[in-house]
Amino acid sequence: MKTSNKQHILVRYLIVISAILLFSAAIVYNLFKKSIVDANEWNAKADSLLTKETVLPPERGRLLSDNGSVLAANLNYYTARIDWTCEGFKRSDFKDSLNLLCDSLQVFCENKKSADDWKKELMAQFEARNNKAYPLFTGLTHSQFLRLKSFPFLNMAKNENGFYSDPTVKRVKPYGSMASRSIGNVGEVKNKEGQHGMSGLEMALDSLLYGVPGVKRRIQLTNRIVDWESTPAVPGYDITTTINVQLQDIVETELYKMCKETDATWGTCVLMEVATGEIKAISNLEWSDKIQDYYEGCNNAVLGYELGSVMKPISMMVALEDGIVDDIDAVVVDGRSVMEYGQSTIRDGHGGAKTPRQIIEMSSNVGMAKLILKKYEKDPDGFRQRLEQMGFFEPFNSGIGGEREPRFEKLGHANWDRVALTRMAYGYATHIPPLHILAMYNAVANDGKYVRPHLVKKLTRPGSDHDSIVPTTYIHQQACSPENAEKLRIMMHDVVWGNSGTGRSLRDNKVEIAGKTGTAKILGSDGNYIEKYRLSFCGFFPYNAPKYSCIVVMLGANRGAAGCSGQVLHNIASKMYARGMLDINENYEMTSKAEHNTSTKTQYQKNPTLYFLSNSTLLNDLNKFIGTAESKMYAAPSRPAAGVPNVCGMTIREALACLEKVGLNVRFTGAGRVLEQSLPAGSAFNKGAMINLALGS
Repeated sequence: MKTSNKQHILVRYLIVISAILLFSAAIVYNLFKKSIVDANEWNAKADSLLTKETVLPPERGRLLSDNGSVLAANLNYYTARIDWTCEGFKRSDFKDSLNLLCDSLQVFCENKKSADDWKKELMAQFEARNNKAYPLFTGLTHSQFLRLKSFPFLNMAKNENGFYSDPTVKRVKPYGSMASRSIGNVGEVKNKEGQHGMSGLEMALDSLLYGVPGVKRRIQLTNRIVDWESTPAVPGYDITTTINVQLQDIVETELYKMCKETDATWGTCVLMEVATGEIKAISNLEWSDKIQDYYEGCNNAVLGYELGSVMKPISMMVALEDGIVDDIDAVVVDGRSVMEYGQSTIRDGHGGAKTPRQIIEMSSNVGMAKLILKKYEKDPDGFRQRLEQMGFFEPFNSGIGGEREPRFEKLGHANWDRVALTRMAYGYATHIPPLHILAMYNAVANDGKYVRPHLVKKLTRPGSDHDSIVPTTYIHQQACSPENAEKLRIMMHDVVWGNSGTGRSLRDNKVEIAGKTGTAKILGSDGNYIEKYRLSFCGFFPYNAPKYSCIVVMLGANRGAAGCSGQVLHNIASKMYARGMLDINENYEMTSKAEHNTSTKTQYQKNPTLYFLSNSTLLNDLNKFIGTAESKMYAAPSRPAAGVPNVCGMTIREALACLEKVGLNVRFTGAGRVLEQSLPAGSAFNKGAMINLALGS
């Protein structure tokens, strides 16, 4: 029996030892195979893990207005999440805090959801405990998330791992739709890491805004593998643009109002500083059947169109520079108002012999065509070549996405080429971006200096001690001589101020405008012109010392060029004058003592105008708070049924809207609410009259 048991034990030992030996052999075999036979393969895998690189996207730079206001910037937003499975969440704590938490959430979401609704939702989520990342709120700012963390139950330290946030980066435009198309948008681009510009300045300046990506590598230390930022990301440049927020607001408002009044299909407007070429405002509005309103649409300011007679001053510039015209008051064409050329007939309604001034003033197609034919009839393409020498076709690289160059067909010597030349002279058979027309008019206003239009003013990189200032540059030092520029200014002044000027409805005794109207029929799908017009006005102001140039183009408006596009420019100039932005110094006195007696003024100076206080209790509380008992409660000012509105007590924004609506130009000084107005409330006034406002606390 003992011998039998011993044998059984030995057999079992043998089996165990054999298994151990086989297992050891397998280990040795695999160790040999991996370290010797498959060494190269495993070494390659190890190297791939240790040399793994991850691209670190840089912080995208900001787009700023000319005074540093933010037009577009990256901001972090957060999604607040609750992990119901977190061990820190206890049923007793949750139920004890639930009512207070739901009341807080109701206030936080501005009563969009009641406390009872919150209670039902949170109870259901807690009981189910099947959502490890329940999104409580999305799109929160950092301060909003911190506020949430202070709420009952969510503020318990042991719950920190259960209540957390997922950050996301969004490109934000604080001014909303203002200049939105010109600023552009960002998004994911194929085969590129991170967010890149898709349109507008965001796209045109993407290489500067995006910055330089960094690199994160995985390295092996003595006892562990860690990720190490070997090359830090370099943030993109902050780009200060030339856009002025106040001017942009004026331009967009006036263009929008005129588009609405005239049922235009679209409208575009560019406002530029004469001396520097800085684009201070740009707006592109298109009608949308979907939203039944205008929105920031295609950037028509840089796309090519037939713009009609706004081309005539540029053709006249060629005539002056080439010596075709010298004396602008001398008759240069005969009196026929219909011109036969080959199989083409050019008509206009301006009979009689004409001087160069009259050709521009009356916008004579026949006169302009005859003038250009004097030199270029035998060399039709010479006109295009002359414009090319002047720099008319050069790209601006203005920073506006989608910029195009003017397109004129190259002409031969056939009779049809001569017909095409006559049409080019007054703005047909061409594709010219409005920005190129504006640049040439700007040269006329600038004594012939052909400044490059641009949207970028300065580059700044966070942490850098140096700013890169974008200087004023010239396409050509002179598009024309100063003498010829002066002659062209006189001709464009006649368009508004001459007896037969096509823009004489734009006369204003406060801001003297000079410019040129343009009307062009639209080509239909069959290649023939239809009864729909592209209406333009391009000009500069103030006439005696031009500071700004501007072009407005509208499609399908139900008025003439002066009545729609010209009126937009006129309204922009008037508002800029009223707000003291044109350096035109006029001495407008405040109302006399007969209109506002001394006691009233003293009352304004000593006591705050508390129109917003409706009862004595509120007034007494305020007096205690500010430590005075002298303040008195004033009744809200009465609003007269006719005449000058009473704006005392209003904010300047409210006062501007009220006064400009009735046709008054406004100038103001100080800050706060309106204390005095120079035209008494209820008094009669003429449309366009100036009213001065004094603001104060």
